[in-house]
Amino acid sequence: MKKPAVKPAEATVVTHVSDVTLRNFMGYHMKRAFNVVQTDLVQTLKPFDLRMLTYTALVLIVDNPGMRQSQLADGMDIERPNLVVIIDELERRELIIRERVPTDRRAYALKATLAGQQLYEKAVAAVTKHEALLLDGIDDATRATVIAALKQIEKSPRKG
Repeated sequence: MKKPAVKPAEATVVTHVSDVTLRNFMGYHMKRAFNVVQTDLVQTLKPFDLRMLTYTALVLIVDNPGMRQSQLADGMDIERPNLVVIIDELERRELIIRERVPTDRRAYALKATLAGQQLYEKAVAAVTKHEALLLDGIDDATRATVIAALKQIEKSPRKG
């Protein structure tokens, strides 16, 4: 049996993309805001040859000397196999060292080298400045409210 011919709809020219439906969702606003932060942060970290993930790992290692790789993976909320690439990069650049944990030969303790600590100080200062400029005009009370709301979302039980 032959299918009836479908008439092509008239082409519509969209001059403005409306995201009015999406603007009803907090997650959409969070994503849009994160895109702005991320774009600026990528540029801020570029002179240090760091990416968001390598920066995060370095900061956590400096702030928690001797932490295990499994603890770092949990702290970064990433899968352990994905962490290996990040650790390898930081170690190759001589920013961190891996030492076997004497009580558990399968585990490694992570520590920053002097070069890693120095890069940490410079990068944290740059990121602090980046965030201050980005959030200029947002008062302390509003910042505290946003951070509290984000923490509440982070702690909410995941469903799905």
